[in-house]
Amino acid sequence: MTAYRPDGLASTEDYGAFLPGPRLTRSSAAEGPLAGLTFAAKDLFDVAGHVTVCGSPDWGATHAPAARSAVVIDTLLAAGATLVGKTVTDEISLGLLGRNRHYGAPVNPRAPDRYTGGSSSGSAAAVAAGLVPFALGSDTGGSMRVPASFCGLYGIRPTHGAIPVAGLMTQAPSFDTAGFFAANAEIFARVGDVLLPEAPIGEIAEIIIAEDAFAVADSVVRDGLKAAIDRVAAMVGHSRTATIAAEGLRVWNGHHCFLQHPEFAATFAPWVDAVDPRLSYDVAKTIAHARGLPEPPKRAAEAFRPLVRERLDALLEGRRILCLPTTPMTAPPRDLSLGATGEACDRIVDLTCIAGLSGLPQVSLPLGTADGLPIGLSLIGWRGSDRTLIDFARRLASMT
Repeated sequence: MTAYRPDGLASTEDYGAFLPGPRLTRSSAAEGPLAGLTFAAKDLFDVAGHVTVCGSPDWGATHAPAARSAVVIDTLLAAGATLVGKTVTDEISLGLLGRNRHYGAPVNPRAPDRYTGGSSSGSAAAVAAGLVPFALGSDTGGSMRVPASFCGLYGIRPTHGAIPVAGLMTQAPSFDTAGFFAANAEIFARVGDVLLPEAPIGEIAEIIIAEDAFAVADSVVRDGLKAAIDRVAAMVGHSRTATIAAEGLRVWNGHHCFLQHPEFAATFAPWVDAVDPRLSYDVAKTIAHARGLPEPPKRAAEAFRPLVRERLDALLEGRRILCLPTTPMTAPPRDLSLGATGEACDRIVDLTCIAGLSGLPQVSLPLGTADGLPIGLSLIGWRGSDRTLIDFARRLASMT
């Protein structure tokens, strides 16, 4: 059982990655493509007979045990992998840094004084610490990609709808995706072969370096990714730069929020009204704000999203991919003030909103460091290119 210090920092016995108490385990099939591998699952994924706590003890106390396991859990078990625990998530999955007032903040094994990133925080910590070779997470606004970047992992937000979310506690259905982390490209590819739909894998025609995405990143991040960009460009053979958001990525960020926030307000508000749960200040504020958003900006965002999708589909047509920093900064310090964490999250969404609005697949590759801290380089592909992106990551890793 994980011990917690008075300051909320979990002990490093298991890096605070797993839920306190006995580990929830499930045995696997004797054979399969993932035989011999163990995995952990973010505590948003149902396991039959157990309550999905969703990062909140009050949520757990007011919900019944799951009648059946999430589709992805069953798929992995059938492929030979063994579930060895449920992992901590941000409170009701609303967060991007890996903070949870109830269960503590999982420790970032690559930078113990920094956040792991959230909300798939425990899954990222477990993989980065070598406790499991891969783990399940989810991504609505960046919850796979941010921890992958901060913890130095391979991570994917798949094409929206590519991996079934049945049995996953979703918050904003038009954004929610199920994803996975791995510590190395070979296991990343093996898990992708099991979870992703069949699709042809081919050569990438061109890398498009998103100038405006790099412009919003800290200079230390830009510098730390230069060598990785050169490696990616050299492997493809053709590259160019482009601005993808003529309106500005902060404008895209705003539309993203006016679309996503009403969805998670609709998901959680009835429960909040009925239960009056214990919520941290920032989560309660986020839900209250989301419930009161004015209609005109929401309608503008609804009209804007298809334009983004059309623009990016056209840009990536012909097997092109976007290259950008996964996050604009390195993992923030754990003692960051509440106001500063809000500002950091706003900056992060400037980049994560691109795949969120478009529904396109994005992989974060652990190819850079800045001031000794891991930073991810991301590739966004055309719709349904998930397997091609993962295969590219595998081939790139094999060349080092």
